[in-house]
Formats: sequence, C-alpha cells, structure tokens
Amino acid sequence: MTPWMLTEAGHGAAAPFAARFESIGMQLPERRVTTRELMASTRHHTRIDLERLTGIREHRVCGPDDTSLSLAIGAARDCLARSHYTGADLDMVISASITRYVDGTTHRFEPPLSLAIKQAIGAPAATSFDVSNACAGMLTGVFVLNDLIRRGVIRRGMVVSGERITGLGSNAARVIRSILSRQLASLTLGDGGAAVIVERAPEGHRGILLAGFTTLAGYSQLCLGQPARHHPGAQMYTRARKIHQVAMADAPPLIEDALVQADALIGDIDWLIPHQTSVRAIRSGERALAEQLGAHPRHTAVTVDEYGNTASTTLFLAIHRYLTDHRFVTGDKILLLSVASGLEVGVVLFEMDELEASHGHLH
Repeated sequence: MTPWMLTEAGHGAAAPFAARFESIGMQLPERRVTTRELMASTRHHTRIDLERLTGIREHRVCGPDDTSLSLAIGAARDCLARSHYTGADLDMVISASITRYVDGTTHRFEPPLSLAIKQAIGAPAATSFDVSNACAGMLTGVFVLNDLIRRGVIRRGMVVSGERITGLGSNAARVIRSILSRQLASLTLGDGGAAVIVERAPEGHRGILLAGFTTLAGYSQLCLGQPARHHPGAQMYTRARKIHQVAMADAPPLIEDALVQADALIGDIDWLIPHQTSVRAIRSGERALAEQLGAHPRHTAVTVDEYGNTASTTLFLAIHRYLTDHRFVTGDKILLLSVASGLEVGVVLFEMDELEASHGHLH
C-alpha cells in the first residue's frame, strides 16, 4: 500500500489544536457556454456527443477582462465577506491555481500571485506563497494550513485559487477529430475561483478529522500540459480512460486505508465530494466504492454538470454551492476527495459545524 502523508486529530501534545473551515467564497464568470455550443465550435465535424458522454451541460467561461488573478481576488473577497475576519487577521495566504494569467495570456510565476492577492484583500502581515499540485492544489493548501494550525504555528489562513483554464479547450477545439483524441478532456473544463479560510477550532469542536495525500507517481505521464505550438496558451494531453481505470482500481483501498486512520468507515460518510471530472466518472466511482468497500456514502455531490471541471477549485465550488442550497446539516461527516494528475490522491474528512448556519450571512 502506498503510504499516506497524514495529519489527523488525536496526537496528544504533538498536536494540541484542531482546525476547521471558517468560511468559503467563490467567483464565477458570468458567461455560460453549453457543451453543444462548445462542440459546434470545433474545426472538424466530430459527431461526438460530449454532453451524453460526460453529463456536462454547460461551462462557465471567462470574459476578456477576467484573469486567474481577478477570479482569485474575487473569491477571496467573497470569502472574507462571509467571514468574521478581515484580511488583516490572516496569518497566511496560499495561492494554489494551475493557471496564473494576469493579463491576457501572460502566465506569471514571479512575483507570486499570492503576493498580489494578499495585497488586494488587505492582508499585509500574512505570510504568502504559491503551491502547484495540479487539480489537487487547493486541497494541498488546506493540508498545509491544517498541519500548521494543529501544531499552533498559526491561528488562521486562506487558500485561494483562480482558474482561467478554458483556453485549453479553445486550443483543443482546433485539432480534435475523434473521440480518441488525447485533448478531448480539455473540452470538459470550466473557469472559476474559490477561497477558503481555515482557522483554529474552538475547544470541543472536531473540525477537520483527517487530511492526507499519497502519490501514484507511476502514472505521472497520463496527463501532461505544454505550451501550444501555433496558438497562445497551452495544450493538455490526457489518457482519460487510463486515468479513470487507475482511479477505479486504486482509489477505493486508498480511501479505506485513510478512513481507518480516522476510525471511520465509508458508510459513516454523509457526503462525498469528489473531484468533478464528469458525471459519468463520479457515478462510476460511487459504484467502485460500493463494490470494493461494501458500502457507499449517503450522498455524493455533483456540480460538474453546471460548472464543468474547474480544476483546483472544484471541491470548494461544490461545498459553496451545497451550503448555499442548504444541503448540509450540522454534524454531517464530509469527505473531500481529490484525484489529480501526478497521480495525486488527497482526502480531507471534516465534520460540518457552524459553517452551515453562517454561510448565508454576509458580514
């Protein structure tokens, strides 16, 4: 079994505190593009019914004035508007996006986006840095904050990401000829920003019960990105069927192994929130869990049908959506599952608390 990097509750003096999610924000572009419209834009007449294959009806797509940075700042401000804190109260800001567009197709690494974000939200004293872990980026940031908060290094921080990633689909639309194209997965993407504040939980609150990551590095070549040859932006080459096969075979025992660390079973989970790749993949994952673990979560969240695959932001856009729709209740056990290129498998198990009641109130 591949070993986990875990942080979990109950380590006595080594981890005297617990962490929890305090507020969640999002920023979505106004423009909506249906999957049918997207497929009609392909250069070659493919006859691929992508909506039937994926269950994705529409995608959010950035306008000319939207960037990775503007989406991230918008989500961070929304998160603070729902929080009891201001930017000045944050000890740390982590930016976790794959895309780093700040102006047109300018992809910026230095200075880091986290620096611009913390300046925009009034967090001058916060330590800031960027992390890069494909679609698992935001959950990776949560893993880091959870560890630092539990050990008493900081009291609270924000993880934020803005993904202007549909340019991969625009470039793919120029070359796709058949369902076997390795760029087909690029047509499932959507743009969006998300942010979450993680804080030290009050005494007696359980909050985040477990956070863990493991890497299946043998499959690192199954999804690769590189600059586009003849157009601005990038291209992504994905062996989607192989990734799905690996996830169906390897993820369930890994999830079970992680849950054992938290003294939990998959049947104890009220909500599974998986990485949103396609409706079909999510439903297949539900069946694989039930077959291999003998039970399944009570509910599974699906937002990819309306948002598309928004890369590193998918899990927290889903939480935001379900909080807004009042789908959670206090005490629900929620399992966040990230499966990202690399392959990275990340899990965070947490118990819903006051976040459920406070989410709808703007401060």
